[in-house]
Amino acid sequence: MAETTNIETTDLRGLNFIEQKVVGDLAEGKNGGRFQTRFPPEPNGYLHIGHAKAIALDFGLAKKYGGVCNLRFDDTNPQKEDTEYMDAIEQDIRWLGFEWGSIFYASDYFQQLWDFAVWLIRQGRAYVDEQSSEEIARQKGTTTSPGINSPWRDRPVEENLRLFEHMNSGQCTPGTLVLRAKIDMAHPNMHFRDPLIYRVLNMPHVHAGSKWNAYPMYDFTHGQSDYLEGVTHSWCTLEFVEHRPLYDLFVTWMKEWRGETDAIEDNRPRQTEFNKLNLNYTLMSKRNLLALVENGMVSGWDDPRMPTICGLRRRGYSPESILAFIGKIGYTTYDALNDFALLESAVRDDLNQRATRVAAVINPVRLVITNYPEGQTEQLTAVNNPERPEEGTHTVTFARELWIERDDFQPEAEKKFMRLAPGKEVRLKNAYIIKCDENHPCDYDDEGRVTCVYATYDPDTRSGLPGADRKIKGKTLHWLATDHCLPCEVRMYERLWSVENPRDELARLQDEGLTPVDAMRQMMNPDSLHVYSNCYVEPFVADMAPLTYLQFQRIGYFNIDTDSLPGHLVFNKTVGLKDTFKKK
Repeated sequence: MAETTNIETTDLRGLNFIEQKVVGDLAEGKNGGRFQTRFPPEPNGYLHIGHAKAIALDFGLAKKYGGVCNLRFDDTNPQKEDTEYMDAIEQDIRWLGFEWGSIFYASDYFQQLWDFAVWLIRQGRAYVDEQSSEEIARQKGTTTSPGINSPWRDRPVEENLRLFEHMNSGQCTPGTLVLRAKIDMAHPNMHFRDPLIYRVLNMPHVHAGSKWNAYPMYDFTHGQSDYLEGVTHSWCTLEFVEHRPLYDLFVTWMKEWRGETDAIEDNRPRQTEFNKLNLNYTLMSKRNLLALVENGMVSGWDDPRMPTICGLRRRGYSPESILAFIGKIGYTTYDALNDFALLESAVRDDLNQRATRVAAVINPVRLVITNYPEGQTEQLTAVNNPERPEEGTHTVTFARELWIERDDFQPEAEKKFMRLAPGKEVRLKNAYIIKCDENHPCDYDDEGRVTCVYATYDPDTRSGLPGADRKIKGKTLHWLATDHCLPCEVRMYERLWSVENPRDELARLQDEGLTPVDAMRQMMNPDSLHVYSNCYVEPFVADMAPLTYLQFQRIGYFNIDTDSLPGHLVFNKTVGLKDTFKKK
C-alpha cells in the first residue's frame, strides 16, 4: 500500500489552495473522514496535456492522502463518444503512472437520473418545453435583464409526465421537446434560468445500449454522478465556477429525493475550480484536434506534433517530465498562458537523466582518414549514460572511412569555426584527434557540393592513452564508421502553429468569415516537420524497443518511433539539447 500523508502533522505552507482545502476537510472530519476523487473525461477524443494536469491532481492527491480516485466516463452524448477513446484514456492514465479504484460511467446512472427527473416533475420543479432552441435562448434574457417564462412552464404535471415518456419513446423528433428544471428566470446566474436537463437524440449508446432515446444534459448528470458514487472532492476548471451553484442545487434536490436527512454540508461532494493548462503555440480543444485529424492536417491523434498524451508519448516525452512540468506551473484561481519552453525544459532535464547516449549522423558527409590502415577496425568504448554509470557501456567500431555531419566541415572556415576545416584539428568522440588535410581537404561533385573530406589521425591520442590529454582548439565531433552503422529515417519536429496564441487567432479568423479548418490551415507552421531519410545510427539501437529514450550526441533527444521496423529504423526528435524555442 502506498505511503500516505499524516494530516495531523501536515504543514500547509507550500501546499496549493486545493490541497489546503483537502487537509482542512479531512481534519474537520467532513464526509465521515472519507476522501474520494474522480477523473471524469468525456470519451469523445484523446486526452491532451491539459487533462494530464487534472489527472495529476485527481489521482495524485487521492494517493497522497489515503483516498481513492475512480475513473468515470461522462458519456452523456452518444453522438460523439466511442470505445476507441475509452481504451485510449485508460492507456494514457496508466502511462502517466496512475491507477483508478473503479471504473464508472455516467450512463450507469441513467435510470436513477430518469427517476429523479420524474420526481422533479411531480414536485413541480421540472417541465417539458416544446419551443425551439432559438426561442429558448432568446427568452433567457441577458446578464443585465431577466428572462421570460416559457409558455409551457406551468404545464400540468400529468401532461409533463406523458410528454417526458414520449421523449424516450423513439417516436419523438429530436429538437421538438426538452425537459427543463423550473428554477428562476430572473436569477442573476444565467445557469439558473430554467436549464435544460434532458434532450431527445434517438440513437443507441455505446455503453448503455438502445434503452434510451432521451439523454440527460451534462449539468444534470455531473453532480449527481459525483454524489451517487460518494465523491467528496470534485475538481474542475475555472469555466465551471458559475455552474457550481447549480451543481450544489441539483445535489441538494437529489438528497431530498433519496430521503437522506443528514446535514448536506457535512456529506456532499465539494466542487473547487482551478486554472486550465494553457500553452503558447498550442491548441488543445478536442473539437479542433479532431478537425486536424479528420482533415488530414496531421497523421493522427498520436502525431508527435499534437498536444495529446499519446502524441507526446510518441514524440519521446516521459510521463515524469510531464508531471514535473505540471508541478512547476501549479494550480491557481486565474488563467495564464504558459511558455512552451518551460515544458521543453522539464523534458530536457528528465531525459538528461534517463536517455541512452548514441551517435547518429543526420546529414552525412564521408570522412577518410588517409593514414589509418585500410581494412583495420577498432572496438572503442562508449558510455551508455554518464548520469547513470550503473547502466554500463557499449562498443563502437572505428575504421578508416567515417560519416560525420556535413555542418561539421567547412572548406573555407569562418573565423570562429571550431570544427573541421583545412589545417584544423578536432577530436573524434571516444577516439582520436584528427587534422584536416591542408592541400587536399575535400572532393566536390559537379554541383560544387562536398562529397568527401580528408584528414589524418594522431595514433597516440586515442581516448584512454596518455596522448589523449593533448589540448586542441577544435571541438569534439561525433561520427560513425561507414561500414558499421545502420541507415535510418529521422523526423525533426517543430511547433505546429506559427502564432503564439492559436486559440485567440482562430477565433479572430473565424470572425472574419473563415471556416475553422481554413483558419487552422492559415495558422499552421509549414516547417513543423522535416523528414531526413539519408541518416545513419549506431547498430547498438537495432534491438531497442519503440519509444526508447535516446540522446543523439551533440544533436538532441530522440526516441524510436512506433513506425520503426528492423529494416527501416525511424526516430523522432523530442527536444534539442539547448533551449532554442524562443529563437525559433
